[in-house]
Amino acid sequence: MTDAAPRLATLAETLLGAPVPVRIRAWDGSEAGPPTGPTLVLANRRALRRVLWRPGELGLARAWVAGDITVEGDLFELLDRVAGLLWERDPAAAPEGPPAIRRSGLGKLAALRPHLPHLPERAAAGAAGTAALLRDPAARAALRDLVALARPWPAPAPPPEEAPRRGGPLHTRSRDRKAISHHYDVGNEFYEHVLGPSMVYSCAYWSPGSTLEEAQRDKLDLVCRKLGLEPGLRLLDVGCGWGSMALHAAREYGVRVTGITLSREQAVYARKRAAEEGLADRVDIRIQDYRDVKDGPYDAISSIGMAEHVGADRYREYARTLHALLAPGGQLLNHQIARPPEPDEEAYRVDEFIDAYVFPDGELSPLGTTVGELERAGFEVRDVEALREHYGLTLRAWVARLEEHWGAAVRLTSPGRARVWLLYMAASALGFERGRLGVNQVLAVKPAAAGRSDLPLRLRTWGA
Repeated sequence: MTDAAPRLATLAETLLGAPVPVRIRAWDGSEAGPPTGPTLVLANRRALRRVLWRPGELGLARAWVAGDITVEGDLFELLDRVAGLLWERDPAAAPEGPPAIRRSGLGKLAALRPHLPHLPERAAAGAAGTAALLRDPAARAALRDLVALARPWPAPAPPPEEAPRRGGPLHTRSRDRKAISHHYDVGNEFYEHVLGPSMVYSCAYWSPGSTLEEAQRDKLDLVCRKLGLEPGLRLLDVGCGWGSMALHAAREYGVRVTGITLSREQAVYARKRAAEEGLADRVDIRIQDYRDVKDGPYDAISSIGMAEHVGADRYREYARTLHALLAPGGQLLNHQIARPPEPDEEAYRVDEFIDAYVFPDGELSPLGTTVGELERAGFEVRDVEALREHYGLTLRAWVARLEEHWGAAVRLTSPGRARVWLLYMAASALGFERGRLGVNQVLAVKPAAAGRSDLPLRLRTWGA
């Protein structure tokens, strides 16, 4: 029989409560769904087996990383069609239960996990949501059909690219080092193919007609101008990456820069760049945790795309540490991804795919939370600029580079790692474009005596 795809389409419609938005092709050659547009290809039964053993987003991610699921056609279009179904559904139409389960149709599948026979991982869904779903005869029939299609034994092992399970307290120095290594120590040559010559791994600052390199240069220059850098000042670049901000500030503004990172590969790369540009006397790159920097005061601090690694429980410590490292009148430029606030912040959970494959232990906070913690630490927040659309453009440019250099990316890492980055960047681009993610530059000052800020009366001269 060649009917796997129609059966899967019926199953998906039952769980999602809407027509399947993309075409499906199964391992038996059968197809179902819209006749045009991208096609979701299930290469084997193991794709379903992964979802049965880990219902929800992580099971799908494992199938994608392992190559059990692929996409023919435009990945952005496929994700956009699925996102429209899962992200923008009427919450009133979702089943009762915890917010993490109510959030999307994938949660319906996760709610079934306790009722799958002999599967050891238990769902977090509440009894009310599970019972409501299983009272539906169609849902029960769909579940039986899914088990029959998947032939769920044996349980497939997670792909090797998945970060190992972690225990103990979050955001200790040793745990942060391991998390940073998982994400950044993939290989500098791999990042060169994705990021381009600028080696800047954060949101660029676009103008009409600009290239990725021009947009990244403009972002670095924007940060320098906001901080009022000039010759002789000391800059601390927290989470310096491959040294691009440190080199730009030293070369173009004559400052002395200390850049810190937890990634050994980044540090080696940044030091080499500084030596090649003749800037080693002005750029000091260290493998160091921000909590261990003791040689303040600095005149300015840049933190670009680093605070997402700090964690909610450590953010106040982060803000107080940077405040203490600044001289009176010194400025902080904090460039950070944000998420919308949850109705119940206690319900916030880190995205499973991101936590397992991209940024272990990474956490996003709402902009208001970030500003509040900076103010509690003693900063005066003087400007906030939202760059959300700029990040969507940046991610699309990185995806284009990854696809252009796909063979090299696979050779330098693994097919699974390359697929992780492709999915992560493409889905993130849509997240920024649809307003589910934001990124903001927050300029804050450590007031000097009697509240003096030493800032110009008009700040936004950098946009002229």
